[in-house]
Formats: sequence, structure tokens, C-alpha cells
Amino acid sequence: MIQPLFALVFFEVAVVLILVFRTPLRKPVLMALDRSKQGRGPVIVKSAGGTLFVVLVSILFNVTIIQNRATESGTVNPTDQVLLANHLLEASLLGFSLFLALVIDRLHYYIKELRLLRKTLEAEKKTKQSREVENVTSKCPTKST
Repeated sequence: MIQPLFALVFFEVAVVLILVFRTPLRKPVLMALDRSKQGRGPVIVKSAGGTLFVVLVSILFNVTIIQNRATESGTVNPTDQVLLANHLLEASLLGFSLFLALVIDRLHYYIKELRLLRKTLEAEKKTKQSREVENVTSKCPTKST
């Protein structure tokens, strides 16, 4: 389970880097995120995120059981040490992946809002310029012949 989690974390880091910097891949990634947030996409993402969160809680519960077993016996079993290290690695990777999923979601939202804000500002600037042009042309005297 550790190898797929590493792949997931590296993939999410790559998506974050693509969204943060302007690259040629940014537009297709934004389009893919837009499409994933339509239809059944949000339900699937929430159920997958909820499942990963439940697995994370389960792993953390197992970690506490192993730690309590070590404190009760007074000695540390080498098998428990290996299991504890494995569970801690899995828990940290799951936590990182859930956090990066939230970061990707927020970056996508802010990029869309920024794009919308730029469009409205450009539209206001064009209407302001057209009003100025109308005012200038209305104040100019016309030649009557």
C-alpha cells in the first residue's frame, strides 16, 4: 500500500506545481479539474476522501494500540517496531495526500476566481474607455457646411 500512496503524493505535488506556475499543462489540468467537479464527480471525490480518512483513523488507532502494548510490557518487540514504522509511514502519506487534495481544490478555486475577476476588470476598463471616447466626440464641434 505504500507504493501507491507515494505515487499519489508525487502526482498531487506535480499537479500543485503545474497549477502554481504558468506552464502549457496548466490549461488542460484546469479543464480536467472543471470536468471532475461536474456531475457525479464531487460525490465520488467526497466518498473517496472519506474512505481515505477512515483508513487514516484506523491506522492511527493501530499505532496507539502498538504503543500501548509496548508501554504495558516494558520492552519493545522488534516486530512491533517494524509494524509501528510501517503504520506511521502509511498514516503520514495518507495525511499528505488528503492535505494536497485540499490544496489542489483551493488552488483551482482561486485560479477560477482570479480569471473571472480579470475578465470583469477588463470589461469595466473597455466600457470606461468607450464612455471617454463618446464624451470626447460629443464635446468636439462638428463642421457644418
